[in-house]
Parts: sequence; structure tokens; C-alpha cells
Amino acid sequence: MTGTPAIVLCPGQGAQAVGMGKAWYDAAPEARAVFDQADRLLGTRLGAPITQLCFTGPTDRLNQTDVSQPAIYVTSIACWKAILAKRSMGNGEQPLAAAAGLSLGEYTALTVAGSLTFEDGLELVTLRGRAMQDAADSPEARTGGGGGMLALIGATEEQANAVCDQARAANVLVCANFNAPGQIVLSGHKSACERAAKVAEGMGLRSAALPVAGAFHSPLMAQAAARLGEALAKAPIKEPRCPVISNVTAEPHAASSVSPISDTIRRRLVEQLTSPVRWAQSCQWLAGKATGEFLELAPGKTLAGLYRRISKDVKVVTNDTP
Repeated sequence: MTGTPAIVLCPGQGAQAVGMGKAWYDAAPEARAVFDQADRLLGTRLGAPITQLCFTGPTDRLNQTDVSQPAIYVTSIACWKAILAKRSMGNGEQPLAAAAGLSLGEYTALTVAGSLTFEDGLELVTLRGRAMQDAADSPEARTGGGGGMLALIGATEEQANAVCDQARAANVLVCANFNAPGQIVLSGHKSACERAAKVAEGMGLRSAALPVAGAFHSPLMAQAAARLGEALAKAPIKEPRCPVISNVTAEPHAASSVSPISDTIRRRLVEQLTSPVRWAQSCQWLAGKATGEFLELAPGKTLAGLYRRISKDVKVVTNDTP
């Protein structure tokens, strides 16, 4: 048991791997209950039960956006419920200093903070994954050879913007993820990403194409953002019980002079699909303003690795397995 406030970090798409969550499922009845509930809620909407897809794959299906997003969300919440039970805080007594999630992980963070119920969060991320997959397959995305993403290694934000300006031409190409100092991801039409790789090489920067289904966090996700907005308008959203960092602003969600916090959360989650994810800045906010124990939820250990590059003073405890 610990009374130390937790700062909860929630992984995003890319953290998925066949077998994820199985160790938690086997070790903790609280984790098993989350997976079983997800199986009941989703049925065979994804072609197979979510538990089966997480534990046995196949890999190519688990990696598809419409499956990986709900699969990661369910695994993260199962891990969190098991951690709470292990600390004898299964009724929500765990003090929270803050929560943050990378892209999809923002929904997990809002669930951890009590802003979304598990059921509503699962419906939203399932719709989000489907809408993003459909947007990636749309005629607009296909005109430039489909959507793609390109990681720039060693670039500043100014350099990344310069690469976009030089390589964009008549296509879409924008900065999509500020993951850590020197790690920025571009997103847009595949043909523009290919030109960007050559421009980056000419500037002395390394780059790597990412194995993704589409141009996430770019204007090519506008149709997905519209669908998500309709669903979010109907979703009950409560005030979170701790600061939850917005990927769009890299600051906690807050009420504005004209709208309550529930409406600003809805608006930011819609904007998030077509805006850059400011993860490095979000982590800098947490390192400077939040005090407590940093916990990364399953699956994976990606966020702990990024944090080492963002702030050497922060130690993140990973929980990929019990």
C-alpha cells in the first residue's frame, strides 16, 4: 500500500504486442474482470474477442488501428485496476497527482482520473480506431499514394517545419508528434513523406518511415475527427479528479470562460486527431509541476524510454507485467 500520489502515464498506439496483458490477466482477478467485461461489451465486433486478439493475435490484425486502440486501452485499464487492488486501493483511494496519455492514451488517462467510465471510454476508442482506419483508406488519403508517417531523428521543431515546407508540394505534410528532444514525427501523404526523407538527408538528419496505416494527427484525419466529435457530444464526461494533460496544449484540461471542463475535453479530443501530439512538452509540465510516483501502465515500456530523453530527474516505474 502506498499513500504517495501517482502520476499515471498511459501508452498509445504502437505499444501493442501479442501476449499483452496476459500476465496481468493470470495474476490478478481485477485485471481478468476488465478483460472479461470488454469481451462482453465488444462481442465479436472486431472479428474475435478482444482478449483473444490481445493474447494470441494474429500480429497483423492486432496492429490494425481499429483493433490496436481498444486493445491497448483495455490492457492499460486492466493493469491499473490490478495495481490498485495490489495496493489495497481498489475502491479508488489511490491519490493521483496527474495523468497523461500519448494520443490514444489520453482516453486511458481520463478514465483513470474518473472523467470517463470504462464502458464509455471503450466505446469511444473503438469508434476512434475504426474512424481513423476509414480515414486512412479514404480517396482523399489515397491521392498522394496513401497516408504515411516519418520519424526525424535529431531535428528541432524549426528544422522539422522546414522539412515539411520543402517537401510538401501539393500534398499534406505536417509535424504530428513531438515525442522527445530530437524525435519528431511527420505525417501526411506517403509521397510527401518520401520527399521529406530526401530533404532531411540533405539537412544532415536521419529519418525512418513508420509502419502505420495512415497519416495520423494530420488534416487527413478530418473525417475521423468529425465522426468522433458526434460520439463525444453524447458521451458523459465528468470533471477529472486530478490534472489530465491535453496532447494538444501540453497543459491540463481546464474549463474556459465560456465552457465547462467537460466541453473543453470534448473539443480537445476532437482537435487531437488533426493536431500534433505535444508529448515532450506534456512530460516537461509533469516534471516541473507534479510531485509523486511516476507509473507507466501496460503494455510496453515506451514512455519510460522517452522520459529518459525528456528529463533525467524523473524515474518511471514500468508495469508491462506484474
